Amino acid sequence: MTRGERSLSKVHYKGKFDDYIVFVGDVQAYKKWLDNKNIPLASFVSPFTVFLTHTQGAQGPYDTAPKGTLASEFGTEDSDESIKKILMEGTIQTVNVPGRQGATNDSMSPMKAH
Repeated sequence: MTRGERSLSKVHYKGKFDDYIVFVGDVQAYKKWLDNKNIPLASFVSPFTVFLTHTQGAQGPYDTAPKGTLASEFGTEDSDESIKKILMEGTIQTVNVPGRQGATNDSMSPMKAH
């Protein structure tokens, strides 16, 4: 595996006013949570934040959703409740993030100028 190569999973929720994203660190725990809500959210949601994408879908810039925005969309300023709704009604997307290329240690490069 190349340095930095990993997969990134997020749940996208298309709201009335904006698009929302919650990042999922453990997809298997998330799928188990969908069947059994007794699993703590902290075991698979990372970071524990609701992001909005300014109607850019699952892409675009991610900004932390203000409490007022959560209240107008989800009827509560409580981020826990907003995250639960996004996880239950959103769609999961997993993206493979490519690894970085290049020298592993520039100070050891044969092209180093002396």
